[in-house]
Amino acid sequence: MGISELKLPAAAKAHSLPDAKSLAATLAHDVAERLRAAIAAKGQACVVLSGGRSPVPFLEKLASENLDWANVTVSLADERWVPVEHADSNAGLLARHLLKGAAAKARFVGLYQQADNLDAAALKADQALAGLPPIDVLVLGMGDDGHTASLFPGSPNLVAGLDLASPRRCLPLLAPSVPHQRLSLTRSLLASAAFTALSVQGQGKLATLRAALAGNDLNEMPIRAFLHAPLDIYWCP
Repeated sequence: MGISELKLPAAAKAHSLPDAKSLAATLAHDVAERLRAAIAAKGQACVVLSGGRSPVPFLEKLASENLDWANVTVSLADERWVPVEHADSNAGLLARHLLKGAAAKARFVGLYQQADNLDAAALKADQALAGLPPIDVLVLGMGDDGHTASLFPGSPNLVAGLDLASPRRCLPLLAPSVPHQRLSLTRSLLASAAFTALSVQGQGKLATLRAALAGNDLNEMPIRAFLHAPLDIYWCP
């Protein structure tokens, strides 16, 4: 079964790619095009990316795109509360796979903050994000449980994280997997992006997407908060 067989909302557009390599290249090309357009229009661009293992080929492709990287600001949709040198750090992932060569000229706004506890770290990250330009491109992923960014079902701060009226840019969230302590951009900030892409791979994620489309409880599957807004979904088997 392919993504074309899903009944998507009118605001969502599906891109069905044959394999992971094609998905990475197509997504990188489309993201770069929008960043170029933003730079041409206002002299700068801002992209917010997701971490994990599956984005690595996309990040490598994006790093090789011909962009005026000195005028690009890069940030993350979420972060594990671990130092940058830790193997689970999303900032470390970007340093290894994106912010190198010409792309090293980009300005990076990270979420990890040293603090006595996760709440204090999230407050410091919230303050750091005050300097983030308007988001031109947001690239989201999705977990098998329907989470996106670190907006996990069952997390104590999930309701606040999904509140569109929240003044917070970043909140402390808890993941069911190690490392548990996370920092996540809130829906109110994520939803401000001019263009949002959702990257998903495999039949398992397609089944998750189908389940998300079949209901409307955001707390049960937080990805639902983004499915009915303008959204480009990139999928491969």
